[in-house]
Order: sequence, then structure tokens, then C-alpha cells
Amino acid sequence: MHQTDIAIVGAGVIGLAVSSQIAKHQRTVYVLEKNNSFGQETSSRNSEVIHAGIYYPANTLKAKTCVVGRRMLYEICRRHNIPCKKLGKLIVACDQKELKQLERLLQAGRHNGVEGLRMLSAKELQALEPNVRALAAIHSPETGIVDSHQLMRYFFQKAKAQGAEFAFNAKVRAIKKNHQGYLVTICDADGADFSFLARVLINCAGLNSDQLAELAGIEIDRAGYRLYFCKGEYFRVHGETSRLINRLVYPVPETEQRSLGIHATPDLGGGLRLGPDAEYIAKDQANYNVQESKKADFSHSVNNFLPFIKTSDLIADTAGIRPKLQGPQDGFRDFVICDEQKRGLPGFVNLIG
Repeated sequence: MHQTDIAIVGAGVIGLAVSSQIAKHQRTVYVLEKNNSFGQETSSRNSEVIHAGIYYPANTLKAKTCVVGRRMLYEICRRHNIPCKKLGKLIVACDQKELKQLERLLQAGRHNGVEGLRMLSAKELQALEPNVRALAAIHSPETGIVDSHQLMRYFFQKAKAQGAEFAFNAKVRAIKKNHQGYLVTICDADGADFSFLARVLINCAGLNSDQLAELAGIEIDRAGYRLYFCKGEYFRVHGETSRLINRLVYPVPETEQRSLGIHATPDLGGGLRLGPDAEYIAKDQANYNVQESKKADFSHSVNNFLPFIKTSDLIADTAGIRPKLQGPQDGFRDFVICDEQKRGLPGFVNLIG
């Protein structure tokens, strides 16, 4: 039977980054992706923001990986000419209640090691962004944007240059543990099955990573691995209105952290988008449709701090789906990054949520 040292399931940005790091000479690495190319789902349907690390509870994986990963990401982009821009970001408070939340965010961000954070008065904010209206704002100079496709292409080409092999249109159908590792069965685009043996299996399957863990024999509800789909839609701001801000502008986030709120994100092409919103959806109803009827809700949601945006300025853009461990009624949930040795699956590594 065909064998490989390491199999990675999923060729989104996580699977690509992992493959680019672990593919070495004299080590065989297979990357399996059910779509016809890399990065077709969550990795290409997002705000393309390089976050600074402000929002997450101290000492969590989300906080640590965001701060360290952001520094690494800028360095990778610098070295390899991947388009990115350190625009800076404003988190704005429009009333006294939000002002208190802003203070807590500032302290949390500093505790997480985010550099350069400072509170701006209304007057300082006006000098920085004349078209933004708020009582105060946190300024995060380290936040930026990146060309997600070029970033993924860099990881993809690096992994291939180091010998990793990619199989697209390859959906994992079965995983069976044996004394040599993991017998993985995939179904190809023609509906034919193919099986091979992997010594190590890494789950980077994004939206389907809980299902993959289940295929390997893990009870996902007992483990706390079940994912919930949270859809977010975007609208593009057209015309001269799109040029009235130069930085990312965010509201104070919801306290339960279901989302960071509908925000304004300039892009590398000089455009401006609003979004995403957040709506939990059933997995069997997943789609990437953008509802034109939401235009008014989007413009009204940002008018507190971006009064110049009108409903007529907005054009339906795109949508994405977040794979969240946090259900609609749940509090904060951290990333899962785990070698499942304690569950009797040594060498099966889960990256979930």
C-alpha cells in the first residue's frame, strides 16, 4: 500500500502554512483538499485583516497566536513581497457605556502584548480621521490588511518546492487507526476511492474539521469539538464615499464576542467594504449568498460613527462562514490545537475552530 509520513487535510491558509513548514527533504507530505484549488472557503472569504491581538482573554491560544502570528506575518510579507499594508485601526465608542468597554479593551490589549495602543479623545480622533464621529477611540497602529490569495500562494509554492504533494478534488471518506498510523480513504472527482497509509495525520479541514475528527473516532460532543456555522455578509461602498477614511474602523464588539461588529475595511485596491455581520446558520443551509435586503441594516449599523455612509452607497459584495466552537448561547471558546494521544490517537493532530 502507498505510504506517506504526514497527511494534511485541508488546503486553506492553515493547511498551507503547516505544509510549508513541515515539508522537508526525505519526508513525504500529502495535502488533501476537497475543492479544486486551495483557499476556496473561509481563507478567501474574510476581511483580510491582520489583527493586533486586542480582543482575546489573556493567556489563551487566540491571544498568543494572534500577537506572535501578526509579527511573523508582517515579516513574511516583507521578505517575500506579499502585498500588505499596516493601515492602523480605530475601535470607536459612541456613548458612555461603550467608553467603559473601550477602557477594558485597551487594558486587555496591552496585557496581551499589543504594541502602540493608545486612547484618543474626540478631538484627536477628528484630527486623524475627520469623517469618523465618536466620543473616543482606541488607536491600534499594528493592525493591517493583507492580500490573502498572495499569502496562500506563497505558502503553496513554498510547500511544493520542498516536496509536498497536493491532491485537489480529494474528499476524505474514512480514517482508520492501525499499528502503523492512519489508513486514509479519499474519494476523487470521478467518484473512485483511493486508500493510503499516513504515519501522522493533521486535521486542518476548517469548516469540516469536526467531521474529520469524528471520522477518526472522536466523540465530538464529548470532546467539545462540534462546530457551529456563523455566516457573515459584506457590502462594498462605491463612489467617492469609499475614500473618506484611511484606516480600519470598528465599533466596540459585542460582550459575548459572537462577532467584532460590522466594521469598515479599506482594501489594497483603494476600495472600502462594510461587514461582516454575524448570523448562525444550519450546516445543511450553508451558502454564500448576500441578501440585498440587508443594505439598510448595514448602513444604519455604522451611521453612529460613519455618518456619511448612505444605503444607496452600498453594493452586495461577498459572504463567508466562520467555523465556531462557540454556539449561539455560549461564552468564549478557544482554539483547539491538540495531538490526540490521550484519546488513543497519537500522531492525529486536530486544529479546530
